Amino acid sequence: MSTSHIVDPDTTGHWEDAKKKEDRSALITVTVFPLFILAGAAVAYFFPQPFLPLSDYITYFLMIIMFAMGLTLTIPDFTEVLRRPGPIVLGVILQYTIMPLGAVLVAWALDLNAALAVGLLMLGTVPGGTSSNVIAYLAKGDVALSVTMTSVSTVLSPIVTPALMLLLADARTDIDAAGMAWSLMQTVLLPVLGGLVIRYFFSSLVEKVTAVLPLISILGIGGVVFPTVAASRDLIATVGLLAVGAVLLHNLIGYVLGYLAGMGFRLDNRANRTMSVEVSTQSAGLASGMAGKFFSPEAALPGAIAAVLHNITGAIYAAIMRNIPLEEKRRVR
Repeated sequence: MSTSHIVDPDTTGHWEDAKKKEDRSALITVTVFPLFILAGAAVAYFFPQPFLPLSDYITYFLMIIMFAMGLTLTIPDFTEVLRRPGPIVLGVILQYTIMPLGAVLVAWALDLNAALAVGLLMLGTVPGGTSSNVIAYLAKGDVALSVTMTSVSTVLSPIVTPALMLLLADARTDIDAAGMAWSLMQTVLLPVLGGLVIRYFFSSLVEKVTAVLPLISILGIGGVVFPTVAASRDLIATVGLLAVGAVLLHNLIGYVLGYLAGMGFRLDNRANRTMSVEVSTQSAGLASGMAGKFFSPEAALPGAIAAVLHNITGAIYAAIMRNIPLEEKRRVR
């Protein structure tokens, strides 16, 4: 029996309508997210008092974000590693080398103070962000590869993130690697695995709520970013532009080197686009929350800024890539 898909002319219109609706939903997600975070951050900056009490609940907001992510995952997302380990292993290695080293380079080039430097490094060492999957989809990338890379980097983060922080942080900065690893276990690994297990045993029930999961993640990231901004308004007034420049430069390094690395290893165009997104787009809410918990409010700023900036650059990147034709492989008849 042939495995090639033949589109029934009578159903073509329905398929195209569904595709347009999916595109529109993804575009709204990646557009509304930064607008909501930006607007909420502005309110928290000018009216900080109502947001300050949320600082006590940042860990719980992180757990909600990661649990929602776990609910979107399935067992096949991890078995994809066995089917094509090369691109996935390469992508995770690139993410955990380019972004941490890029953070060190940017901190040195811009002469960041110790707090901003460690915050940028925290941003560079956390796993990929869930918005990377949406951006990869909009950019006509390899979505299965994107989801698997995000999943694998997230599961590895309780070990890799503290190890990289310990290795690369300035000697003047004390790193509680053991405490960081335990915190990542609690706020990342356990909620993600919990969501994955619930998705496996109650998939039909979870399917009914998948549409609201992005909204839950957005609200969770707001719960991390808004109190951070409220607690750091004086710092933002003095170092805000410098921090924005540092995060933007760091993000662009990920996009460029991620894409070039994919080309260097002769991956196909879809994989190259995905590699670029996955390397550059970090779990900004996690970075902000962890930096605020283990370092200082100023160290949490790069992650808070990235929560907005990564999605803006992601939307721009997706718009550019959608207008560049993919080189299609010839099908063997």
